[in-house]
Formats: sequence, structure tokens, C-alpha cells
Amino acid sequence: MNGGDEVVTAPAGPPQPLDWKFSQVFGERTAGEEVQEVDIISAIEFDKTGDHLATGDRGGRVVLFERTDTKDHDALRRDLERMDHPINRHPEFRYKTEFQSHEPEFDYLKSLEIEEKINKIRWCQTANGALFLLSTNDKTIKFWKVQEKKVKKISEMNLDPPKAVGNGCVASSSNSNSPTPGLANGGSPDNDFSFPPGGLPSLRLPVVVTSQETNLVARCRRVYAHAHDYHINSISNNSDGETFISADDLRINLWNLEISNQSFNIVDVKPANMEDLTEVITSAEFHPTHCNMLAYSSSKGSIRLIDLRQSALCDSHAKLFEEPEAPGSRSFFTEIIASISDIKFAKDGRYMLSRDYMTLKLWDINMDSGPVSTFQVHEYLRPKLCDLYENDSIFDKFECCLSGDGLRVATGSYSNLFRVFGCAPGSTEATTLEASKNPVRRQVQMPSRPSRSLSSITRVVRRGAETSGVDANGNSFDFTTKLLHLAWHPTENSIACAAANSLYMYYA
Repeated sequence: MNGGDEVVTAPAGPPQPLDWKFSQVFGERTAGEEVQEVDIISAIEFDKTGDHLATGDRGGRVVLFERTDTKDHDALRRDLERMDHPINRHPEFRYKTEFQSHEPEFDYLKSLEIEEKINKIRWCQTANGALFLLSTNDKTIKFWKVQEKKVKKISEMNLDPPKAVGNGCVASSSNSNSPTPGLANGGSPDNDFSFPPGGLPSLRLPVVVTSQETNLVARCRRVYAHAHDYHINSISNNSDGETFISADDLRINLWNLEISNQSFNIVDVKPANMEDLTEVITSAEFHPTHCNMLAYSSSKGSIRLIDLRQSALCDSHAKLFEEPEAPGSRSFFTEIIASISDIKFAKDGRYMLSRDYMTLKLWDINMDSGPVSTFQVHEYLRPKLCDLYENDSIFDKFECCLSGDGLRVATGSYSNLFRVFGCAPGSTEATTLEASKNPVRRQVQMPSRPSRSLSSITRVVRRGAETSGVDANGNSFDFTTKLLHLAWHPTENSIACAAANSLYMYYA
């Protein structure tokens, strides 16, 4: 504006903490009900629109859910948008279909059983009303097409009997008074065939007719097999819609969706002598918009960003992201808890989120000197690392996720708890929720802390409820119930998380 009419607006503060509410649960357990191993959920993924949700379980099944509340409210939504009214809608999903994706197999060359457990699910681009997705177990990736098909039925006859009689035809057998003896195959004993006086009976032929009923049919379009010597830990679609990667402990392969019998090895960290092996690949993810860039994490706590344009074999990275070790802090558990179990890109591709055993870290891909923010997930477990090592819990692999707007991050913990942190500048949001119908019942009032400003290059450490050896409610911690898998809706503040065989959904 000209002259002295210019208005200077004050910078907006951090967003308010979200008030999370229970939305739905699928497969809720009754008290004392024993959970079957095959029913435990092992993968969760929203599609890009957020209208479909897929889960995979240890029994090799993929279950699809579809959103129902958007269909009923599309017209109402448009009207409200015209009037600039806020839309407060309760997100609702319903069971859509399920199919058996993988079966248990046996590798006769290595004498190893291959579990049917689904490790990862990734949605692909939809086409012609059909849904496409990739699912993988330890060794084999499959490309599935799920489509509604009209049910075909066989009609009883192609002629209406009353009409047949009206036209002079008789729908029953011949009216001849002296029946000719017939043969078993319907022929006549002599070659003399005479038309009966009433004419020929109406011809009864079965006809296939397409009804208006529809059935969901899942078909496996392609199988990508025999490309990994070690267990597959990640698959990720490329933004070009044509290719995807699969990663195991030592290699990352690049596939074309249309070609199942060949892949290109783009990363190989296997040393000439396996005794020299110091780190393995733990997770890999394509950049959401740049089809030439991908990131992979390692068991040493580092993330490497690679550019496919540099060379065919991308063993040399474009950027390396790792946090320098604090002097004097090294212990027996340092490397174990530094191992990154999951990485995710933010929707805009500017930030990466990584989860190691104790923390969530947010990285700016333009700043490789260290993380922008560090969030302590369960710092109170640090004195118990010895116990966690003995019962193997220290090797649990927790997933992480970012909100569609990039303002919050989430990850799981023990006792079926999950944590939501605000990562906007100045935010001190650190919420603990339980995967149950009452998600906030374990919340305790924490002493308020002074808010800290967070610029894009400031590093902060945020802690939630921290008590030694007990959870936020004062109960002893339960390492057997852990929330490993969760996903954030791509456009709304809605989270789906898995507690054993139950799928819980929350909204804010």
C-alpha cells in the first residue's frame, strides 16, 4: 500500500496443541481375549487422497478400508465452502475388502522358511476406477489390482414360457398321443423324424447376463521375486508413477512396475569380506516430488541422500546426515539405540523425519550438520536399557509419520502409547495418547515450561512426560504391548494406529 497506510501484521505464533478424539476401532479385543499371531497388524498406509486405508498382517492378508463420510457430504461441503463456513466432519471409514497377499514359503536352497507377514504396503496411482498397491513380505513383492466388477449370472432360459405358448409354441414336451421311443442321448431309433402336431418345444438355452450387483475382485498383476538375498525392509514408489525401490539389509533395487523379471541394483553396501561389515540399510524412501532423489538410513544412525543422475551405482552419496556423538556419552548401547528404524519425507520434500530407539529427529535436507529438532519419545527408559537388551525389546522397530501440513510428527511407544509432537517454530506441543477408546486417559498434567523460539536452524530437544521406569500414569511399563505402526492422514489431522490386531483411528 502507498503512503502511511501500510499495515504490519505480527508474526503468527505456533499452532495450538490438538485435542485428539477417538473415531473408530476395527477388530477390538474383548477383555481376556487371546490374540492370534497371524492377526497382528504389521503395516498401515493411507493412499494419497486419504480416502482409502490399507493394513497388512502377519498372516499375509491385506485389508482395505474406504472413507464414507466424504461421499455423503460432497454437496454440503461445496455449499459450506461458498459460505466460508468451517467444516467440522467426523472422519469415518468402513471395511471394503480383504485378500490373501502372501503365503508361507520355503527356500529349499537355504533351508529357510519365508514368513507370509506383510512388511510394507504402498499405494500406487489409481486408474479407471481401480485401486493399485504394492505389498511385500521378506522376499517377494506383489503388485495388486482391486476393482469392482459386475456380477455375471446364468439365466434359467432365454425364452419366456407364456410368450412361447402365445406364439404357438409349446413350452412343455410334444403333444403327440403316440410318443416315439427315444434313445438315451435324445435321438430317435429310426431316421424318420417327424414334427409333432403342436410344433417344436421352446428352446431352453442358458444365457449369461450381467447384473447390477458388483463384487470387489483383487488380482495379482505382477510378482517381483528372487532379487533380495536378505529380508526386504522397505518399498517406496517413485513420483514418476513408473518405478519403485525395494531395500534389504545390504542392497537397494530399482524396479519398473511393468517389468517383474529384472531390476537394477542402485545401492550395494556389502563389503568384499563380510567380517568388515559395520552397518546395514534399515529403511529407504523416494523423495515425494524429485524422481531422481531418494534417502536411506543405516544402523549407525546416519541418513544418506543419493541422486540417481550421478551414476548407475549410487554407492557414493550426495549428502550425509548424522548427528555428531556427544563426547563421553558412548556406552555399550550407543550404536544399538542409534539405529534408525524408519524415515519419512515431509509432503513438500524439504524435511525428513527419522526414528531411532529413543528419539524422533527432524532434518532439513539443505542442512546436513545435524537435525533441526530432536524429540525424546521415552527418555525414562534409558536406565532400563540393560533389561530392554535382555528381552530383545531394544531391537523393536518403531515407525514414524508427519502430518500433511508438516506442523506435527508422531510415533509409537510401549504400553500401546503414541506421541504427537509439534515441530512448528516455537511449538512446545508434546502429547501422549493411548490406543484405546479413551486416548487421553493416561494424560497427566505436566508442569508448564517456558516456550522456546525455534528458527529453521535452531536445534531443540523436547521431552514429554518423563518418570523413571513407569509410564505417564504411574503404572509399571509394559514392554509386551507396543505400538509399532501408525499413519497420518495426508490432508487432515487424523491418525490410524495398530495395537496388536486392533486398528484404532483418532481425529482432531
